[in-house]
Amino acid sequence: MKMEKVVIFDLDDTLYKEIDYLRSAYKEISDFIESEYDKREIYEFMISCYKAGRNTFAEVIREYNLPISVDYLISIYRSHKPNISLDCDTQFVLEQLSLQKNINLGILTDGRGITQNNKIIALGIDQYIRKDNWVISEEFGYSKPSSEGYLYFQKKYKNAAFYYIGDNLVKDFIAPIQLGWTCICLLDDGSHNIHKQDLSIINNISSLYTVKCLRELFEYL
Repeated sequence: MKMEKVVIFDLDDTLYKEIDYLRSAYKEISDFIESEYDKREIYEFMISCYKAGRNTFAEVIREYNLPISVDYLISIYRSHKPNISLDCDTQFVLEQLSLQKNINLGILTDGRGITQNNKIIALGIDQYIRKDNWVISEEFGYSKPSSEGYLYFQKKYKNAAFYYIGDNLVKDFIAPIQLGWTCICLLDDGSHNIHKQDLSIINNISSLYTVKCLRELFEYL
């Protein structure tokens, strides 16, 4: 009998590109502003602010003299139902892993409950990972690098081999490495990640593997 394996994924910039969520939210906000206040070219302006590192919501309110608050735009950003999808490689990996009887899949992600749940459902990840294996920091009460989320899976699955796949070198791997998990970092494919990777950190992290795409995971599982 094959040893039971527990394979846990980060969400943002691991199972999909978080920049796609940002674009989806900006489109939702721009459509709202254009419809409600009869303005034009909102989306393009917001993207230009983001690329310039400016406060996008404050800038769009100022530029178009809008009678709304930054907090209101943030609420749209966080609560909208995103137009995002898995790429072919990620979908293939999740499909193949979900078919393996000795593998249990999970998600451990930081973020707000409504936001992360909406992402997971929009991506169709709920087809492969059951809801009781979604650990979302706001709902769970702990965020990375706390070990609590990882310990949740250890307590749930006894005598298993544990794997964590993420992208954030600052916080994703501290706890699972201390717990003896196999840790795998998905490298950014061209600086598209919202939070940029400082690859110099890798040299200071022991027991960390790297992959350029999720299909390479099969080499380590």
